[in-house]
Amino acid sequence: MPHFTPGAVVDNEIADRLRRQSQLSSIGKAAIMSNVVAVETSNDNHSNETREKQPTSNGLVPSSSISQGLVPSLSISPGLVPPPTIPHGLVPAIPIPHGRVHHTITNGHGCGPHDAGSHTPSDTSIGSAPSTAPSSPHLMPIRQNSGSSTPRTRPPATTLNIPGMTRSRVSPDGRIAERDVASKLVIIMVGLPARGKSYITKKIQRYLSWQQHNSQIFNVGNRRRVAAFAQTGPSDNAAQTQPRTMPVTNTNARPGTATASGTMDAPTQAAHILLNGVEPGQNQDSASRDHSEEPPTRVTPMEPLDQSAEFFDPSNARASQVREQVAISTLDELLDYLLLQGGSAGILDATNSTIERRKLLFNRVKERDSKLGILFIESICEDQGLLEANMRLKLSGPDYKGKDPVTSLQDFRKRVAAYESAYVPLGDYEEKNGIQYIKMIDVGRKVIHHQLKGFLSGGIASYLTTFNLAPRQIWITRHGESYDNREGKLGGNSDVTPQGRAYGAVLYNFMTQKRKDWLVEQKDKILSSSFPPQPGDNTPPYPESRLGELDEKNFCIWTSMLKRSIQTAEDFEADDDYDVKNWEMLNELNAGDFERLTYEEIEHNFPQEFNKRKQDKLHYIYPGVGGEGYLQIISRLRDMVREIERITDHVLIIGHRSIARVLMAYFMDLTRNDIADLDVPLGMLFVIEPKPYGVDFHAYKYNEESQWFDEVKDYKPHKETRKGN
Repeated sequence: MPHFTPGAVVDNEIADRLRRQSQLSSIGKAAIMSNVVAVETSNDNHSNETREKQPTSNGLVPSSSISQGLVPSLSISPGLVPPPTIPHGLVPAIPIPHGRVHHTITNGHGCGPHDAGSHTPSDTSIGSAPSTAPSSPHLMPIRQNSGSSTPRTRPPATTLNIPGMTRSRVSPDGRIAERDVASKLVIIMVGLPARGKSYITKKIQRYLSWQQHNSQIFNVGNRRRVAAFAQTGPSDNAAQTQPRTMPVTNTNARPGTATASGTMDAPTQAAHILLNGVEPGQNQDSASRDHSEEPPTRVTPMEPLDQSAEFFDPSNARASQVREQVAISTLDELLDYLLLQGGSAGILDATNSTIERRKLLFNRVKERDSKLGILFIESICEDQGLLEANMRLKLSGPDYKGKDPVTSLQDFRKRVAAYESAYVPLGDYEEKNGIQYIKMIDVGRKVIHHQLKGFLSGGIASYLTTFNLAPRQIWITRHGESYDNREGKLGGNSDVTPQGRAYGAVLYNFMTQKRKDWLVEQKDKILSSSFPPQPGDNTPPYPESRLGELDEKNFCIWTSMLKRSIQTAEDFEADDDYDVKNWEMLNELNAGDFERLTYEEIEHNFPQEFNKRKQDKLHYIYPGVGGEGYLQIISRLRDMVREIERITDHVLIIGHRSIARVLMAYFMDLTRNDIADLDVPLGMLFVIEPKPYGVDFHAYKYNEESQWFDEVKDYKPHKETRKGN
C-alpha cells in the first residue's frame, strides 16, 4: 500500500480521489468520518505494518460496507487537511486529535493499536466501527450521479408531467406526485373588482382539471360574505371551494382547523372569533371556563358588518381585520389541500391589491413549505365596454342580488374607488424579488409574464393567451352512421351508409338555419341592452358585441381524417360560405390490435383485456402498435382546445365518440369519472355558447322521420347506460 511521508506531494490519482470525496455532502462526509480511525505514526519511523480484516460471525464483511476501492488507504501530513466538521448527532468512533492526524481510512473492524496486521485496498471493504454514538440521521440512497456517488438531497426536477404520457420514478402515472411539492402551484389572483378575476380562475381550474391535475378554487369573497354576516355555517357560495376530483376530509386538516360543531370551515370560524370574540356556538362566559355544568346562556351576535362600499374602505379597521383574517385562513385551507389532500394547484381568488397583502400571502406560503411554487396573476381592464360588462355581472351577483340596479351601481363604483386608493399593480416589487407573475390586460388582449418557473406556470401562461369573449357557438356531433357502426366494429375507416349521408344533409340544413337565427337574436340583444340594467335583466352583454362584427363572423367545419367524418361534411364542403378543414388530431381513438373487432369478440377472445378496460376505462390503453386510451386523446386535443378558445368564429366539430366525450368534458367542466362513459350516441348534436359567466348549453336529437333536429329540453350530460363502449 503506498505511503507518503510528511510534506510529500500527493500524486494525480490520489488528488482526483480526494476531489471526489470532497464532493460528498456534509452528511455524507460525516457518515464516512464515523468510520475513520486516527493512526498516529512517527515522522521519523514509518512502519509498514499489515492489518488483517476481522470477519463477521459468518466469515463475510458486512454487506453495508463501502468498497475499499472507492477511497484508498492513505496518509496525509498535518496541515494538508483541516479537522473534519461533524454535524450534531454524528460522533466519530474514535476521537481525532487536531494537528496530529495522518488520515488512514481502514476497515473499522480492525484498527489502531489493536489491529493484528494490515490489509490491501483490493480485498477488503470499509466496515462500520463499533460505536455507542447516537444513530445517524436517515440518509437518502446513494446513487451514481455525474460519475460520482453522492447522496441525493435535492428535490426532483420539475419538468413536464402529463398523465398518461409521461412516467418517472416520482410520478409513475404522469400526475404530480404527493411528494413532488416543487411541482405544485399556489395561484394568487390580483386586481380590482369587476376585472374578471373569477372568470379567469374558473377557466384555469377547468383547464387544469381537464388535463387531470387536481385543482381547486378558494374564493375569499364567498368566505368574506359569510364572515361579515356572522352566520353559523358555510353559505351556498362557499360550495366552489370543495374539490372537484377528490373529497376533503377533516382527518387531514392542519392542526387548529377543527371547529366545535365539526361542520364549519376554518376561515368562517376565524371570522366568527374576530367578530364576536368566541367560536360559533360559544358565548363570552363559556369561552372563559373549561367545563361548566350549567348550560350556556344565549348571546345575541354582534351587528352584521354592512357589505356596502364602507366595508372596503382601507380606513375601516374592523372590516380590514376581518378581510385580512379571512384571506389568510382561506390561504391556509388552500395549503392544506396542496400539502395534505393531494392537490396539484390551488387558486386564491381575491383582490390582493396591495404589496403588503401580497407579501403576507407569499411569506405564509413559504412558511408552510418553501418548495411550493407561487404564481401571481393580475387582471387589468382598460376597455370600457369590457368593464361595463363586468360591472353588470357584479350587479347581478350575491352582494347586490335583489337590490335597485342604479343604487347598486353607485355603491359598487364607491367600492372600486376604495380599493383604488391603496391599489399597487404587479411590477417593480415582484421583479426586484424574483417573483413570477402574469398580467392580463382586457382578458387576453395583452399578456405580460415575468420569470415563469415550472411547467404548470408555463402551461397556464400559454392557455391565457387564447382567451377571448367574442360571442360565438361551438357545435359538437358525431359522424353519420358508417358500415362498421352497423356491425358494431371498433375503429376502422369505412364509408358512411345511405342513412349516414342523409344525416349529413340534414345537419347542413339545420346548421344553416340556426346560424341565421343566432344572428337575429344577437342583434336584438344589442339593440335592447341598457346600462345600468333594468330590474329583472340579469343577462350580461358581450363586451365585444358589435353589429358589424356579427355580420363578419365565419363558420368553420372541422372533421377528422377518416372517411366517415369527411363524408358527413360533404354538403358543407360544397358551400363556399363554410370553411371546412380536416384534422388528424380529431381521429377516433386507435384500438391497436383490436381495430375492427366488436366488443363481444374482445370479451370472448381477450377476457383479461376486456376486464382491464372495464375496470378503468380512463387509464386503459389498447394493446398493439398505435393503441391509445382516453388520456392520450386528452393530450392530443390540448392544442385543439386552445385553438377553439382562441378563434372568434363559430365552429362545428364532426368527430367521433371519444373525441366528443373529451371535448364535452372540457367545455362542460365534467369530472374525470365522467369522461370515458359520457353518453354521446349517433344522432346527438350539442351546442355550447361561451358566456362571461360560463356557458349556455343545448342538445338536439336527430329525427329521421321529420328530417330535422328536435331540441331535448333540460338535457344534462350523463353517463351511458350501456357499459363497454
